[in-house]
Amino acid sequence: MSKLLAIQVSPRPEGSISRTLTSLFIDQWQSTHADGTVVVRDLNATPPPFVDLPWMIGAYSPTETHSPAVSATIKVSNDLVAELQAADHIVLGTPMFNFSIPAVLKAWIDQIVRVGVTVSPENVGLLTGKKATIILATGGNFSPGSPVEAYNLASGYLRQVFGWIGITDVEIILADRGQAGANGETAVEAFGVPVLAAAA
Repeated sequence: MSKLLAIQVSPRPEGSISRTLTSLFIDQWQSTHADGTVVVRDLNATPPPFVDLPWMIGAYSPTETHSPAVSATIKVSNDLVAELQAADHIVLGTPMFNFSIPAVLKAWIDQIVRVGVTVSPENVGLLTGKKATIILATGGNFSPGSPVEAYNLASGYLRQVFGWIGITDVEIILADRGQAGANGETAVEAFGVPVLAAAA
């Protein structure tokens, strides 16, 4: 049975281009995977905590030595990693903030990049055999040929992070204002074809 992990990042519950397109992706994926299951992780509804000292202790010490506080802290990371491990396909819908990604998404990344869990001590990604589709929405025009194309740090960073943990089959769909306009309805019309194709 196939499993899709859908990660929503935008702080806007409605009118969000990335949320609209990610929901379109989910609907299409479900229509072509009748026996599949979907897990939705809304990072703004349940923001991952930032990495702190108890997390570091939990990640780099034996489980039997953990205090209750450390165990509770690292459990968040363990649960998020388990979602990734169980998924066959990950769709991530996020806005671009200041050329990069929102803090809540960076917090999620810091929770799931784990030495010995998602990447080996020899720097080999352990989550192989999976596919990721990243829907990146931005108010600017960062498409190929744009004068500010190189300012898009988010695409390269996300591709690098997913590759680092072993997910090298990554497709990035850039939904920017220069091509699609500023509202969700227009974005669906402009980017529906690549989103639907990626979900097939």
